[in-house]
Amino acid sequence: LTVPVMTPKLSSYWLYFVTSTSYKLALNLVDSMKIEVIAKDQRLQKLLDIKPHTYKEAIDLAFKKIEQNLVVSSWKDSMVSGRFKKNLEKYIQVPKYGVLKDVKKIKVDNPEQVLKNIWKIGGNTGWYYGNWLWKIRGIIDKFSGGVGLRRGRTHPDKIYAGDSLDFWRVLLADKKTKRLLLFAEMKLPGEAWLEFKIDENNVLHQTATFRPRGLKGRLYWYSIVPFHYFIFGGMIRNIAKAK
Repeated sequence: LTVPVMTPKLSSYWLYFVTSTSYKLALNLVDSMKIEVIAKDQRLQKLLDIKPHTYKEAIDLAFKKIEQNLVVSSWKDSMVSGRFKKNLEKYIQVPKYGVLKDVKKIKVDNPEQVLKNIWKIGGNTGWYYGNWLWKIRGIIDKFSGGVGLRRGRTHPDKIYAGDSLDFWRVLLADKKTKRLLLFAEMKLPGEAWLEFKIDENNVLHQTATFRPRGLKGRLYWYSIVPFHYFIFGGMIRNIAKAK
């Protein structure tokens, strides 16, 4: 359907805002639609005795695999969908100096259940407190050219290092040490980490660390401190008690 208004660039922006794709990928997808490529040579299928799926069959099969959590990864999880291109491991060491922190602690009665709650965070489960605020932050990030919240997660209760988790990237997911470390891929005037850890005394530690980039970064942090009080406080309480 040809319309007079939607140019390839506008179409790319539309695809970027309504899906979880990156703008660069959306631009290339839309741009590729200019060229029609139809493969008519079917000799290889006959030689290898291959019966291809129809388009409808392929879509149905893909959705069935997604529903059964059989999709190991997707383009949404790739490093190019966020800020990372390589060297993920260099961010695992959370900086101690020149940073701003929000630290919360709470004693938990059932550490195993709390660990399960932590491993379900994000995606359809949400962030345990003020989900509408997280969604607003995701919309703001999307309009700022970030990834937003649309990436979700690939599995409801399994997390691996390198996975995308809404607008975070999983740096470390170690159930033995009961520690989950996330790095923010949202648009920020600095770098941000979010860490959950249960120590040997069954105390849940929740630490948000922000390394500001200049004055703009510090102003950003202090402007959202009041929201941190409610969001992070409510989040750790609900993680500790959620069943």
